[in-house]
Amino acid sequence: MELFPKIEPYENGWLEVDINHKLYWEKCGNSTATPILVIHGGPGAGGNISLRRFFNPIKYNIIIFDQRGSGRSLPSASIKNNTTQHLIEDIEVLRKHLKIKKWILFGGSWGSALALAYTQKYKENVLSMILRGIFLCSKEEIEWFLYKIKIIFPEYWNNFVSILNEKEKQNILKSYYRKLTNPDPKIHTPAAIVWTRYEANCSTLLPNDSITAKFSDTKMALSLARIESHYFINNLFLEEGQLLKNMKKIKNIPGILVQGRYDAICPPENAFKLHKAWENSKLKIVEKAGHSALDKNIQETLLKTMLEL
Repeated sequence: MELFPKIEPYENGWLEVDINHKLYWEKCGNSTATPILVIHGGPGAGGNISLRRFFNPIKYNIIIFDQRGSGRSLPSASIKNNTTQHLIEDIEVLRKHLKIKKWILFGGSWGSALALAYTQKYKENVLSMILRGIFLCSKEEIEWFLYKIKIIFPEYWNNFVSILNEKEKQNILKSYYRKLTNPDPKIHTPAAIVWTRYEANCSTLLPNDSITAKFSDTKMALSLARIESHYFINNLFLEEGQLLKNMKKIKNIPGILVQGRYDAICPPENAFKLHKAWENSKLKIVEKAGHSALDKNIQETLLKTMLEL
């Protein structure tokens, strides 16, 4: 099943959310149709234009925005005043700015976590959620990404730590964070590229050069790696287990969870835990699929899911 044809926004702009940050937003599709907010991953990945093509442009008013420091938002790669709580409020400010009463949330990876966190605070504004590659912001998940994923991808992990000396390898996250927040491009740029290539290489079921190339773009690599490390080192600015503990607050909101069986970035156990805690959810385990929304079987399942709504 193919993505919908390429489409351009019918409206876009920047929203100033504080003295430091201006968020890029755009609307595609049908201005009078059901609003659906696309919440990108990372943190720091940005809302790439392929996300426009997962939705029937006649059936949906497709809203995409770039989170603080990400994508087309300004300033790029900024971690100042950039926390989960800021992003939750940014979504609410955007909703009011666009004069939307209620919307569907569509989020993948980190976007699934942010969608849950927003809904747990502003459930009255959410119609339903479609979430992919579930991330629950636990310390265990961060440890998995930084260390344990080498069980599956030893060569990719070896490349990931190759720019660190023996002392730096004792704490990969702190070492990378120091490099990524260093103002010298000669230090932060190579670190960002290695970090994002590692993530890209581990995100698909089979090697995909187009995804790896996209993650190697210098601007995108820096925003993703710097912001991701910033969130990881601060435990995603959430209490341990917070998202699962608060599911009772939103138990009546319907949700569909799309999860790759062989997702090595966000293992399927996360989706299973969330499904058990969320009585109004439906879990779709996708066989022969990894983490990326552009993995063929994930893409097809998401498209079919949106058509079924």
